[in-house]
Amino acid sequence: MQTYNWPYKNELGITETLSCDVLVLGGGLAGCYAAIAAARRGQSVILVEKGATARSGSAGTGFDHWESACTNPCSTVTPKEIAEAYVDEQCGYSNGIAHYIECREGYDRLLDLESFGGKIRDTDDEFKGAEFRDDETKLMFAYDYKNKFTLRVWGSTFKPALFKELLRLGVKVLDRTEATALLTTARNGKKHGAGACAMDVRTGKFYILRAKETILTMSRPARVWLFNPDMTGLCEFRPMQSIGSGHAMGYKAGIEFTMMEKSVKGEFSAAGRSFPPYGAGNNHNTWYAATMVDARGVEIPYVDRDGNELKTVSERYYPAPGQKFFLKGGVIDNPKYEYRGPETLDFEELMRRGYQLPFYADLSRMPDAERRVIWGMMVGEEGKTKIPILKNYTERGFDPKKHMLQSYGTGWQSANFLEQERQLFGAPGGVWHDWDLKTNIDGIYAAGDQLYASDCAGFACATGYYAGRKAAADAKTLDTLPDYNEAEAAAERERLLAPIRRADGMDWRELNMAISKAMQNYCGAVPATVISPFGAVGAETGERREMVTSFPPPFDGIAQRFVEHRVEHGLKRRVLERCRDRPADVDVLVFEEDRVAGLPLHLFQHRFQRNAPEGFGDGLRVEGDCQQQARDQRCNLLE
Repeated sequence: MQTYNWPYKNELGITETLSCDVLVLGGGLAGCYAAIAAARRGQSVILVEKGATARSGSAGTGFDHWESACTNPCSTVTPKEIAEAYVDEQCGYSNGIAHYIECREGYDRLLDLESFGGKIRDTDDEFKGAEFRDDETKLMFAYDYKNKFTLRVWGSTFKPALFKELLRLGVKVLDRTEATALLTTARNGKKHGAGACAMDVRTGKFYILRAKETILTMSRPARVWLFNPDMTGLCEFRPMQSIGSGHAMGYKAGIEFTMMEKSVKGEFSAAGRSFPPYGAGNNHNTWYAATMVDARGVEIPYVDRDGNELKTVSERYYPAPGQKFFLKGGVIDNPKYEYRGPETLDFEELMRRGYQLPFYADLSRMPDAERRVIWGMMVGEEGKTKIPILKNYTERGFDPKKHMLQSYGTGWQSANFLEQERQLFGAPGGVWHDWDLKTNIDGIYAAGDQLYASDCAGFACATGYYAGRKAAADAKTLDTLPDYNEAEAAAERERLLAPIRRADGMDWRELNMAISKAMQNYCGAVPATVISPFGAVGAETGERREMVTSFPPPFDGIAQRFVEHRVEHGLKRRVLERCRDRPADVDVLVFEEDRVAGLPLHLFQHRFQRNAPEGFGDGLRVEGDCQQQARDQRCNLLE
């Protein structure tokens, strides 16, 4: 038998209380920038990170794109144009506030990173003369080579540079420390943030962190649909520590969320049968616009939004005639006509024409600069790719000048994912906030992945800095630290210690498997009625009929989709068509909640009438159901 000695001291019985002006929970890009902004404004700052801040977070190992850098000197678009396009592309089911902050301030944060030591330009002239490079500024661009608002960057240099800046500014960094619960108090008759509880994941020390203002900057949940206990490190595109702690803490504290029902079918993850993200050839995001061929080696044509076949590789990076710009990136999947960029033919059309699976990315048919920037820089800099993909594939003999790399699924993915295998990608749900990025609880702000409809690295950095300066300004108005409930802190400490004291039970992998099983069964492509607001209740009431439905938090954001999403969007189309075909005597929609889609009923009524598709809202009213009981007769709007 071998004895393993835990290399860290045992501090399970120790509680330490620390105080600061601004407390930042999460040490990814958004958290680092929030802490930097607050510290620059003279506030004492504590940053709490469950991993190691120098390399933690979704972008800790790198990223390759900086989207929506609309104010860079080469850009031909305005922040307002791109922010409004992102909102319109999602049919209003997006976050206009945060996207405008990203578009307006994102490039400023990139310049900050350069001053900290991050690399944002081709200073070595590796790609001098390339079509995607501006030789004067040495900035390099992706996707739209005409409008130049998405930059190619060396993201692997960013987190170490941010960490050094945190230390230089005097930010107290608690690495390997998991924030577990928010502390709140009552101030002027309203709930107010008072800090958080945390635990050192190596020593077991319990922290009570008191603060005037708190900023949530933790990741959206990963591994909730896709999990494999044998390959835990490759379960999702995001790192293992991205478990949704901030969402859980916020929900328990009473923070409002929206759009939490929004998910996408798995695309580039790695649970079970999948290959590592970006380790399978494709023509999206990092690999855009790689030449694709079918199983016979026949090249797959690219077309513009009007279906015109593009003859050269260069044409794949420019808007169509009459189109000002197009949208590409992690949020964009199947964009509207207005924003659709060059793309390969639709899969169904390829099958109709006789193209044969599997498909392959064939970089050997690309111009030299395009081939080198995709394989050497983009694949090398994207999250979790430098070692497992670029280094390992190269060491095993992969040569993009002569070898192809296979795709899976319907031709573009890293596996043939099932409909119920989903991810919180594509501008998913998150914390509801105001223009200051403040939540519904005073003293608690949010930024980055914590926000609803969060986007990319530029989004995280811009919103993090913005929240940091707003929180710092509020902290200056408070003379004393808010009180906190000592009993709540003691209860949280006992909750955290409980698993250590048990004699038996499941481990974390069994629990994660149970979560993923529940999510796939109940929150797949067709949600179960237990959480679906489309499960309606119908009843005869004299001269009129009513349809009654409840929107349980945090799923109330789906009400907004019910009203604002366009008819042609899949599931929403079927629901709206069924509602449009309602019996003529149904003239009232009754909601059991007094807030729908995060809005009071009277505001929701106004938005309903304003945004419902033509012919859908005619003659319908929205009412509350505070006095009425749910009807017994049930009908389901989904077949």
